[in-house]
Amino acid sequence: MRIGPYFLKSNLVVAPMAGVTDRPFRKLCRSFGAGLAVSEMVASNSLLYGSEKTKRRANHEGEVGPVSVQIVGADPDMLAQAARYNVARGAQIIDINMGCPAKKICNVMAGSALLQNEPLVARILESVVKAAEVPVTLKIRTGWDKNNRNAINVARIAEESGIQALAIHGRTRACGYSGDAEYDTIAAVKAEVRIPVIANGDISTPQKAKFVLDYTKADAVMIGRAAQGRPWIFRDIAHYLETGELLPHPDVAQTHGLLTGHLHELYAFYGEHTGVRMARKHIAWYTKGLPDSAGFRHAMNRLQTTREQLDAADRFFAEAAGHVYMENEMAA
Repeated sequence: MRIGPYFLKSNLVVAPMAGVTDRPFRKLCRSFGAGLAVSEMVASNSLLYGSEKTKRRANHEGEVGPVSVQIVGADPDMLAQAARYNVARGAQIIDINMGCPAKKICNVMAGSALLQNEPLVARILESVVKAAEVPVTLKIRTGWDKNNRNAINVARIAEESGIQALAIHGRTRACGYSGDAEYDTIAAVKAEVRIPVIANGDISTPQKAKFVLDYTKADAVMIGRAAQGRPWIFRDIAHYLETGELLPHPDVAQTHGLLTGHLHELYAFYGEHTGVRMARKHIAWYTKGLPDSAGFRHAMNRLQTTREQLDAADRFFAEAAGHVYMENEMAA
């Protein structure tokens, strides 16, 4: 799939997720075959540019291009300024967030709340496209609620405004993340516009990715929650789409190795104090489903240093590997 001058090496995209898609996570997903990884959303409020969090989110050192940065806000001029700010710091694609359902975002009329105001949507898109001087993409939902689905209208506005690709989460804002994603609206949008359409929502297996691509005729799929603790899902989907074969899941030792590498990247990126806290959720995701993982996660959340985390993970995975070995011996 092409976005402006950039030809993506696969049609698999990492969804922007606040507190998750930091630089270490994006790099890891790209190493497993994701064609694009969109950053956490960066607030358009210029007063936040000096914060440590915003500086980290604008740090793309060592990332494989194209670098895509998502911005969020409700004021066309501030969003244009945010686009210029991020392009100056290495962003090669600017993504606009009109899909976030969080109350704190919608209460300031940003994120998916903007879907209620199509004239404002047009002003924002035109302002950012004019200011960015790089390709601009857009992330939306199917509408505000089930009685107000306007994804087709917004898609047309996006295409007319110069947006180069459109990602659609197959739920309304009112749905949040509950219920099943609806793909009919995504298919309808794809039939109406000429720009690339990226389908998002409930894509958790290679088989589901193929189904969604076939059903919606979308150009790509975007994967979010299913990649948490499973960055190899992009490799698995790419292999299935190419061959129709399912790859085996990583074993306990391989998962341990991936987690350890990820932890070191987090510690280096955030430092000791913040790194330990950011690592906790990733440790929980990697260990989900392994023996006694709930007890391990509870104990892990009380550890305060990187050394304690690494040592505890080593012990847990050694015990998990022994447990799996004994189960296999008994089964044989």
